[in-house]
Amino acid sequence: MGLNLPPGQPAGSFLEAFFAATITALFRYSPRQFAQGELVLAPVFPVVLVALLLLAALALVAYSASRLQALSRRDRIFLALLRSGVLLIVAGALLRPSLLLSRAVPQRNVLAIAIDDSRSMRLTDLPAGSRLSAVQQRFADSSALVRRLGDRFVLRFYRFAGTASPLPRVDDLTGHGTRTDLAGALAGIRQDLADLPLAGVILVSDGADNGTSDLEPSLLALRARRVPVFTVGVGRKQFDHDLGLERLTLPPTTLAGGGVAASVLLRARGAGGDSIQLAIEADGRLVGTENTVMPRDRELLSVSLRIPPLEDGMHRITVRALPLRGESVTENNLVDGLLQVRPAGEKVLYVEGEPRPEFAFLRRALMADSAIQLVGLLQSAKGKYLRLGVDDSLELRDGFPVTREALFRYRVLVLGSVEASFFTGDQLRMLADFVSRRGGTLIALGGRGAFAEGGWSGTPLADLLPITFESRATGSAPDAVELAVHPTSAGAVHPALWLGPGSASLRRWDSLPALTAVNRFGQIRPGATVLLAGKAAGGNDIPVLSVERFGRGMAAVFGVQDSWRWQMSPLLPVDDVTHSTLWRQLLRWSLDQVPSRVDAGVLPDHADPGQAVEIVARVADAEYNDLNDAHVVAHVTTPSGVERELPMEWTLRDDGSYRASYGADEVGSYRVVVESRRGADTSRSAATSFVADTLGADIGRAELRTSLLQRIADATGGRYYSLASVDRVVDDAQYTAAGIVTRDAHDLWNIPVVLLFLVLLLGVEWAFRRFRGLS
Repeated sequence: MGLNLPPGQPAGSFLEAFFAATITALFRYSPRQFAQGELVLAPVFPVVLVALLLLAALALVAYSASRLQALSRRDRIFLALLRSGVLLIVAGALLRPSLLLSRAVPQRNVLAIAIDDSRSMRLTDLPAGSRLSAVQQRFADSSALVRRLGDRFVLRFYRFAGTASPLPRVDDLTGHGTRTDLAGALAGIRQDLADLPLAGVILVSDGADNGTSDLEPSLLALRARRVPVFTVGVGRKQFDHDLGLERLTLPPTTLAGGGVAASVLLRARGAGGDSIQLAIEADGRLVGTENTVMPRDRELLSVSLRIPPLEDGMHRITVRALPLRGESVTENNLVDGLLQVRPAGEKVLYVEGEPRPEFAFLRRALMADSAIQLVGLLQSAKGKYLRLGVDDSLELRDGFPVTREALFRYRVLVLGSVEASFFTGDQLRMLADFVSRRGGTLIALGGRGAFAEGGWSGTPLADLLPITFESRATGSAPDAVELAVHPTSAGAVHPALWLGPGSASLRRWDSLPALTAVNRFGQIRPGATVLLAGKAAGGNDIPVLSVERFGRGMAAVFGVQDSWRWQMSPLLPVDDVTHSTLWRQLLRWSLDQVPSRVDAGVLPDHADPGQAVEIVARVADAEYNDLNDAHVVAHVTTPSGVERELPMEWTLRDDGSYRASYGADEVGSYRVVVESRRGADTSRSAATSFVADTLGADIGRAELRTSLLQRIADATGGRYYSLASVDRVVDDAQYTAAGIVTRDAHDLWNIPVVLLFLVLLLGVEWAFRRFRGLS
């Protein structure tokens, strides 16, 4: 037999209400009142006297029970326990337990009602229509809920998306906000009502939070003021048949002249086995498509995308998914991001300690890529060097750079088969600084003069690499091992190792000939990632390509000595471009990770119209020491072409970090150029951009997040409600310790459950005595 639920009332809410009503009937007060209140004692007699009387009474009960020889020992104990229970209830009544409740004084406190006004609230996943319309009906000025709340509190309405602002009328909600920043909304309301007696906050949202602020400080601040937050969840917890694009991953910047590897996180429910069609747009222009099949055994899928070469500058990349058949919510089928394309001409330094084919084939692979300038320093004999690709006769004239300023002009450093003795002690320390301080990328290749075989053990080089190696005698002739190279699970989705669309990339890797390695490695360091592994005949997988963040930069080990075989193997077609494609992508990816002397960004890079954004910059000198005394200015060009100049101030918290705030009052794309000057140092700049419009990414995952809203309520002493059960907030909100309150003590000795237990014990004793034939 089913439950007859009220219209629109979920089974969970009905059972919860039934349980609360039962508790209230038995204990006279609701669970919320017990949770909010404080238990105190107001004894009729001193506690010591009550305890002595209780002990004497219990002793008398025990004595009288022992005199009943007509009963068995077990029956005497049972009868004594019944009488002791009655005495305990009487003693408890003499202690007069009371529930001390704080109640808001009517019309003397403010109750804030904050309503989510972001795009996700426009989803039409409720029987009544959109989430926003359902909220407007519930919280309209003429609604019974608002009238009842208004009888007890002074109501202040707020709308929020990125920030909170006063809401004159609930009908003014539009659902155009591009973010849902719960932390920012709570902090803004608390600050706005700091001088008023705030009794509580009613937060109405679907919980689709994508703000950049940390939620915990806002919750701690409200808890310190003892202000409860009553959260109201809106929307469905799960879409039965839905496709959503949750995250578009793009490099922060990329080098001009080449394609860009990106990925999008696809979430599909009820679409296992369906073909998903994705369209890729750059600045509103279709530049590519991608088709994928959704697996039947999972709901999340990362899809690799390829964006064709774009011109220098900032581009808005949009990925759209064609709706599924029967899909009711299509607003989350779109995600976008910003991509900055840097001008060509960035330098990579390749250092080789012995003549071998690796550099020649690498140089040939990069000949078609004019964006990368490969500079080679090859040792032909002791103290003799061959320089290739240098800008002038002075570059690398004396061999490897001897100053940090000279070394730090390069962004990526590739070390071939180079023994540690090739460098001085200071140059070895410079190599570590190149990665940790400058933020450069170091790629160490395998070879008989590299790693342990080249005497690298115990040097600063050994400390920064992602894999360990054992000491070996320099100059020994290690044996070569053939390795069948294949990508790991991390490498299969890595943009640098992409050799074709979808599964074609893995098939291409499986078809490549084996390479050889002469170096012996130890363990992968914690935090390092293996992208390529190799399997020797009859052996286990060993790392071939591994990477690790080190300080501000990155170190990688490509532990084979002959990647050129992927160009010259007779097993491959003459026109095969695997070798050149791999190296171009690996070096471009490495270059994209490297910072410049001036780096700039905007938080968030996608804002609401009128929202303030933070322009951030990091400034360093020629040796990449952080500068705190530079003159830094941001030049902002609005969508209408007006340029505004903003001075940027050192943040005082982080060395070399500067910030400025800007209000995005126009809709469209903004270009930002950050310039830095310091003394005689010439001006240096970095470009970035951001977008202000109503097409945000807040609905990427817009299903109701009950757990987050429940956590907010629990952390502040509030309570979570569904939209159908929100009427209960009227009674719950009045019991608060914040604002102007009265404290009343309510007796608990005379609550119904006490009388029920007393009658039950006396009735059982009477029935037991009659059953045993006692008078």
